Amino acid sequence: MTSTPGTSIEGLLLTADRLLSDPSVGATLAGRHRGASLALRTALEIAVDRTLDAAVPGLAVITTRAKMLCLRCYIAAATARRVNTVWSHLCLGCHYHQYETGPTWDQVRTWRSEVDELVGELGSLSSRAVAPSDGTARRSPEPQTVRTRDQN
Repeated sequence: MTSTPGTSIEGLLLTADRLLSDPSVGATLAGRHRGASLALRTALEIAVDRTLDAAVPGLAVITTRAKMLCLRCYIAAATARRVNTVWSHLCLGCHYHQYETGPTWDQVRTWRSEVDELVGELGSLSSRAVAPSDGTARRSPEPQTVRTRDQN
């Protein structure tokens, strides 16, 4: 997830709030809940991108799932688990399946408060240099070399 210019976490959180509280938005109730879930997921992904970019510039090109795995190396394990759990629930809440009901208002409100907390925690971490949580020094990723059969 790479944020586009003008995309702000605060704006996405306000969008989620509006979708949850304003019935005049012009979408069905389930559509508003899914839309709020998408806004929350995007806000969380931007916060994760900023945190990882502060630790290791250039990680924006990997998948969000890979970023979730990397996150535990740069922040507290409990916080990384919370981010991953909420992100997974938001992913499920965003997608439409005929055989499943969408997220409820209570679920999305719970996710909203959790995302707000996590964005604050990640923001405080990304504002200062983030070192790997195992105490090792931060270093740039080195290019991997692939050995061919001829080199063995």
